[in-house]
Amino acid sequence: MSVSSTRNRSLTELAIGIVAIALLAYISTFVNFRLDLTSEKRYTLDRSTKEVLSDLDDVVYIRVYLDGNLPMGFRRMRRELKELLDEFRVHGGRMIEYEFIDPLGSVDKAERDAFVRDLYDMGLEPTNIQERDPRGGTTQRAVFPGAIVSYKGKEQVVNLLRNNPALSGEENINISVQGFEYSLVSTILSLKPNELPKLAFVHGHGQLDELETGDIAQELVKQFEVHRVVLGGEVGGLNPYSVVVVAGPTERIPEADKLVLDQYIMGGGNVLWIVDGVKVSVDSLSQGATTLAFPNDHNLDDMLFRYGARINPTLIQDMQSAVIPVNVSLEGQDSRFVPAPWVYYPLINAPGTHPITRNLNLISSKFVSPIDTVGMDSNIDKQILLKTSPYSRTLNVPLFINLRQIERSPLESEFNLSNLPVAVLLEGVFPSAFTNRPLSSYNNGRPFSFHEQSMPTKMVVISDAEIIRNEVSRRPDGAYVTPLGYDRYSRQTYGNKEFIVNVINYLNDDRGLMNLRTREFKLRLLDKSKVLENRVRWQVVNLTLPSLALLIFIGVWLLIRKKRYTK
Repeated sequence: MSVSSTRNRSLTELAIGIVAIALLAYISTFVNFRLDLTSEKRYTLDRSTKEVLSDLDDVVYIRVYLDGNLPMGFRRMRRELKELLDEFRVHGGRMIEYEFIDPLGSVDKAERDAFVRDLYDMGLEPTNIQERDPRGGTTQRAVFPGAIVSYKGKEQVVNLLRNNPALSGEENINISVQGFEYSLVSTILSLKPNELPKLAFVHGHGQLDELETGDIAQELVKQFEVHRVVLGGEVGGLNPYSVVVVAGPTERIPEADKLVLDQYIMGGGNVLWIVDGVKVSVDSLSQGATTLAFPNDHNLDDMLFRYGARINPTLIQDMQSAVIPVNVSLEGQDSRFVPAPWVYYPLINAPGTHPITRNLNLISSKFVSPIDTVGMDSNIDKQILLKTSPYSRTLNVPLFINLRQIERSPLESEFNLSNLPVAVLLEGVFPSAFTNRPLSSYNNGRPFSFHEQSMPTKMVVISDAEIIRNEVSRRPDGAYVTPLGYDRYSRQTYGNKEFIVNVINYLNDDRGLMNLRTREFKLRLLDKSKVLENRVRWQVVNLTLPSLALLIFIGVWLLIRKKRYTK
């Protein structure tokens, strides 16, 4: 075969290859084929997510304020978020648009500062990072790891960084990445113009008022139509509500109102019970007086027992506790306050095995009681959501409490109880607490349809109203509501708000979106000690091996060419 014919055949083969590649690339624009080879399927969207995205009838526009000169961890967040948004586009098509914005991108300082203030006022939570300047010093600047999602003329802020002080920066970044899909999809759902589900806070029995639940209510209005309801003995009055919250009753709930709650549950209603087992006057303690702890007579024990839970009228002390300021100066000296642990304020652990509690920070509580799960009803499934540390104990009431008790250091040997439940999830078919009772006098004397057994439903029982209560500062110009879970002494924000929001979303969840919170991406980190130990060896391998492989390839190619074209 002549050299000319061989060259022509090679050119023909090259032309055919180019045409085939171009044709394949053109066809691929019409066919979506994606292969996720990761063990945890981290690049595969959940079925519920795909349903939400395919049901969009207008453009969802997502502005992400995570761009510019970012540290390594935030660059990874940006990359992972972009890959997720690209996956959203595969299933949402042209209904998904996004852009990444550098909030510090303006060269004008005044304009840059004004833009940052606007983001903060809108609810984006900044995090401060330290950077080295060219002179060897360090400077601080704010990063806004969040986004603003717009849909049908409405918009909502999404803070994407989960910042648990107990975890390392890399672990917090990984937890944040795991939560991207749930955060964005739940936000899109809350912006859809469909009628919002209704949520009721029950009032009339000494429950926490509008100010004491003001912060959580402000968070819930993004997803629910929130109402304050007085039961008034009207059976069926709660039927329009998807979730009912009974938060901190301090007075006896009459039987007529208990029947309203019971029949709401029998109809498939979901209830969040937040009920103190013990009454303690925190105001008396703060003024230095001795206060008496005694059982809280809320009259719900028989109902909760029937449903599968019992709040014990005892107090928990825990060595894993919050700190309070204590005056350690002598009499006659100026006050000098130092932080000291207060065992009546346990910091509650949130196990990571359930969608409600996964990746939560510690939960702040005050004067909490243990909960027992009771009964052997196979129709009711019981799961512990919150529990104390391994170093706890209980005290019987009545009990006198004084801040002077903090001067006695707790002995570890006295705290011999562990993992005491303080929040329980009950799911299944519940029996009525009013079966075989005369009912003619209820419902204000009017007849009603009584149900002895519920439809499949859910409820959560929490034994401390402080878990949902925010601090309220009274001022001459009004009242100021402190963010739920914020501790002004340690300046740390605990996981109370996220926990309550997760509970209510789980109770209302009919799409299975909460299961997205169980997704886990393994954090595969290099062993730093081995990296340092074998650094020189790997540097030599990385420098020489590619060059050697390239030389071998060139040598083989030259030999083949010489053999092919030499007669």
